[in-house]
Amino acid sequence: QVHLVESGGGLVQAGGSLRLSCAASGSIYRANTMGWYRQAPGKQRELVAVITSGGTTNYADSVKGRFTVSRDNAKNTVYLQMNSLKPEDTAVYYCMVNGRTYSSIHFLDYWGQGTQVTVSS
Repeated sequence: QVHLVESGGGLVQAGGSLRLSCAASGSIYRANTMGWYRQAPGKQRELVAVITSGGTTNYADSVKGRFTVSRDNAKNTVYLQMNSLKPEDTAVYYCMVNGRTYSSIHFLDYWGQGTQVTVSS
């Protein structure tokens, strides 16, 4: 069983910063791609930023230059540093880890419970 625990969401004014963290615990053996998605009210969930085990990153165009995704492989933790936040960044942010457990050879996508980020204008 793999559990993802997110932290760092909250309310911030436009132009401010927040840092999200997501720690994978349980029987995870190896984490491949890790990253963040978000879902705003009435919209579909969308990719924000992901990072591979080798450090390759991919960002949504809307956050390039403002957000930075990073990871600590020893801690199975992924971070999202969000700067210059805008009201349109308001959403529930979900952590995603593509990983395998000790008891399986298959890589699966695991999701966190979501953390609310609200940016006021």
